[in-house]
Amino acid sequence: MYRQNGEFCMKIILAQPRGFCAGVVRAIEIVERALATGEGPVYVRHEIVHNRHVVDSLKAKGAKFVEDLDEIPSDAVAIFSAHGVSRDVEDGAAKRNLNVIDATCPLVTKVHNQGQRYSSLGRTVILIGHAGHAEVEGTLGRITGPVYLVENREDVLNLNIPDDTPIAYITQTTLSVDDTRQTIEAVKARFSDVIGPETRDICYATQNRQTAVRNLCGHVEVLLVVGSANSSNSNRLREIGEECGVPSYLVADGGQIDPRWLAGKETIGITAGASAPEVLVDDVIGALAKLGSVEIKALQGVEEKITFRLPPELLKAS
Repeated sequence: MYRQNGEFCMKIILAQPRGFCAGVVRAIEIVERALATGEGPVYVRHEIVHNRHVVDSLKAKGAKFVEDLDEIPSDAVAIFSAHGVSRDVEDGAAKRNLNVIDATCPLVTKVHNQGQRYSSLGRTVILIGHAGHAEVEGTLGRITGPVYLVENREDVLNLNIPDDTPIAYITQTTLSVDDTRQTIEAVKARFSDVIGPETRDICYATQNRQTAVRNLCGHVEVLLVVGSANSSNSNRLREIGEECGVPSYLVADGGQIDPRWLAGKETIGITAGASAPEVLVDDVIGALAKLGSVEIKALQGVEEKITFRLPPELLKAS
């Protein structure tokens, strides 16, 4: 912050794009439309997206969030989160006659289909992703043949698989081309027969937000990433800021800002993970404005126009 006419002032620069991606917009709209039908309680398995503000907002509208299908009454409406689910979860819902609405992001579904297609060709599948992440758990449970999870180059080297095994790799959608490049190179270097998806099949939103942050970091002294602590893509944006040499902090909202982070800084960069709504960006800006006057500008960046269709049953209901 610097002084202008006797008061503290800071320049705020916003990344473009930031915040909601098409898959998140679709998932939230699915829950809201299901609630609007008024046909009984709506249950959502797992957080619909990894953002507490979004989940709390949908709870306030009547959605009930659970982690286990056993918590959902038979014949009730059950929505699968944007992260996708395993076949076991899908089969369990069918056995209990749950009225399922699938909010899985279409790009996640594409990864599921790619993995199963590669497996059907007789290839051993390597999934590049983070252990324990909801999307990864779902993807592992969609492929009927051999599938191995790796997070980095070392994991690839430690795989107990013969080097001449036919291999296919797929990746978690919240990892960008940059995130997976070294691991994919390690797979190709170790195994003699490797295929995988084209670069254009990587989630556009993940790559766009990471590229925008790298651009933003060339203009700011501090980076604030708006997102939840359990959001993989939000955490990665913060890490990229640090890699660029900019002190970077993940905040759920304006209430988590520590003024000490801003001491002696004039330019503050703000971005938001793909599951963070713009209202939280506004909240962060509002919190900064309480510390002094602010000037706000947005960097030029990719304008995302992608949208995903809703499930047919909700289109009929509308």
